[in-house]
Amino acid sequence: MSWNEENNTLERTFKFDSFMQAMDFMAECSKVIDEQNHHPEWTNIYNKVIVCLTTHDEGNTITAKDRKLATAIDQVYCNYL
Repeated sequence: MSWNEENNTLERTFKFDSFMQAMDFMAECSKVIDEQNHHPEWTNIYNKVIVCLTTHDEGNTITAKDRKLATAIDQVYCNYL
């Protein structure tokens, strides 16, 4: 599965075997997110994490910052496959 582009937002749903795995993923991603200082909108519903990326200070559009963070989040997710 890849990132969907819609309404100037990159969005992807990540699925896990359990709630705890989803929480571990979010905790691990938070390190990368903080390093890049580019914070997503994200939600957790049991074993799913939904991530939405857009650059607010560029007029709520997709920028290189969003694509860079999406790639980093994908790399974290590879540890769960």
